[in-house]
Amino acid sequence: MKKLIWNSLTSNEQVKALERPAMSIANIKTDVSNIIKSIKVNGDDALYELSSKYDDIELESLKVTKKEFDQAEKRVDQNTIKALKKAFTNIKKFHQEQVPRNIAIEIDSGVMCERIALPIEKVGLYIPAGSAPLPSTVLMLGAPAQIAKCQIKVMCSPAQQDGKCNPEILYSAKLCGINEVYKIGGAQAIAAMAYGTESIPKVDKIFGPGNAWVTEAKLQVSEDPNGAAKDMPAGPSELLIIADKLSNPNFIAADLLSQAEHGVDSQVILITDDEKTCDNVISEIKKQITSRNRIDIINESLISAKAILVDDLAMAINVSNQYAPEHLILNTSKPRDLLPLVLSAGSIFLGPWSPESVGDYCSGTNHVLPTYGYAKSTSSLGVTDFMKFITVQELTEEGIKKIGQTAIEIANKEGLDAHSYAVETRLKSII
Repeated sequence: MKKLIWNSLTSNEQVKALERPAMSIANIKTDVSNIIKSIKVNGDDALYELSSKYDDIELESLKVTKKEFDQAEKRVDQNTIKALKKAFTNIKKFHQEQVPRNIAIEIDSGVMCERIALPIEKVGLYIPAGSAPLPSTVLMLGAPAQIAKCQIKVMCSPAQQDGKCNPEILYSAKLCGINEVYKIGGAQAIAAMAYGTESIPKVDKIFGPGNAWVTEAKLQVSEDPNGAAKDMPAGPSELLIIADKLSNPNFIAADLLSQAEHGVDSQVILITDDEKTCDNVISEIKKQITSRNRIDIINESLISAKAILVDDLAMAINVSNQYAPEHLILNTSKPRDLLPLVLSAGSIFLGPWSPESVGDYCSGTNHVLPTYGYAKSTSSLGVTDFMKFITVQELTEEGIKKIGQTAIEIANKEGLDAHSYAVETRLKSII
């Protein structure tokens, strides 16, 4: 973990210090495009072929059957079932409060304006299941989709070597009322949901994290009017921790390692105004890392890790706002005092007893968050992402008399006389 003193860096060095690990996708654009074309032309046959080619799995069927759902539930141990149920309850409770209200307001006499919230009818949910299957992501996507009342919820998750989906993923899907699950992954799964095949329905919007291939596929189908929208820009996972002299180095090191284990391109950053805390955290990381199962991944991830020394906590917040982290932990003695100063972060964790792990699983907030600096302009996933909003206006004779001349004036200034005539002809017809 590289140690840096912020005020000793030049402005260019400061910018470089906050650079993310490069996302290399240029070399896969053509491959992803070819996969998409194959799905559009060959449908299910292409899915079987690509599962064999990329996942080394010979699938007998694409859709998870009711029998497979039942068998999966029997394979999940009771402690895991209890934990998943608790997490689902918490996530649903928090997201239920996000349901938007419809708006109806009389702007002027006889001029009524409304905004109606409606669910996106058909949504696709992508759940990774490689070295670390993610049933928690099923809950994070499935709960808000259920609350939004999306009519069709299609889920894709790659099969394991036995040709079946991960049992915890299927059990989580059942909790969320999702019974349409397909055993495919990668860019081909995104293409299948975007365009539809003989077996898989076409959806309107696709949600969920994935590797560079999945990310690139979501981008390409979202740029096609005949494809499907995507949830948010996404890059590798990241965590930034702000700590002071009263912080527990053990806790901080544990949090940094928990995020570093996501992948070799994950990035973790510590910012502190206390050099002793900085050194103690680095020492604690060296102790803890030896007992972590994913030590190889963590070691590679830590190549891009930074420990930054600043003059004070106000400067720490300023640096954090420049970086705009996916996850931000304020592990300080008075974290709420710093909260109003935070301008950009995907999700914030306050104090020593709020590890990032609870946000990943069960606190109730969503773990699908903007990364790679997109927290400056993008929010965490929520119920409204699964909805659309339609505006309505209704005018009476009195209403058109009230605002008609306003519309005529502006239309004429824009040189759009057909617009102004559409209003004028109504005004002239009123006796």
